[in-house]
Amino acid sequence: MRVVVGSDHAGWPLKNAVVEHVRSLGHEVIDVGSFDDQPVDFPVIARALTQKVISGDAERGIMVCGTGVGASIAANKIKGIRAAVCHDIHSAHQSVEHDDVNVMCIGAKIVGSWLAQDLVSSYLSAEFSTDEDCRRRVEMLHAMDAEG
Repeated sequence: MRVVVGSDHAGWPLKNAVVEHVRSLGHEVIDVGSFDDQPVDFPVIARALTQKVISGDAERGIMVCGTGVGASIAANKIKGIRAAVCHDIHSAHQSVEHDDVNVMCIGAKIVGSWLAQDLVSSYLSAEFSTDEDCRRRVEMLHAMDAEG
């Protein structure tokens, strides 16, 4: 799987551990920055990351900022993106299984590298459910996207 990873300056230290872990799982990484600890606005990185998902260059995205909240808000502004903050294993896999989430957001100031690795593993191994209820609800989300 091709996975796009990005962070702002607050998430940058954890992003490196995330990138290494994604690669260790056998996935290809597209890194959209940031590339150092210099201040960068998270909406800029979120736009770059989500464009890779929307274009099909990446199947899923992982964004790391201070809390994950700003990244999630910014990513969800983009049509076709379903982003969720995931700080526990259950949310990391269920967000994909039930809601077809395509961008997971993690807070570097909330979780450490060990938990981040578990979150990434859970998120990337999850598959969207074939359950009719889950599929219907995600179709409703698509319709909401289309309404603008």
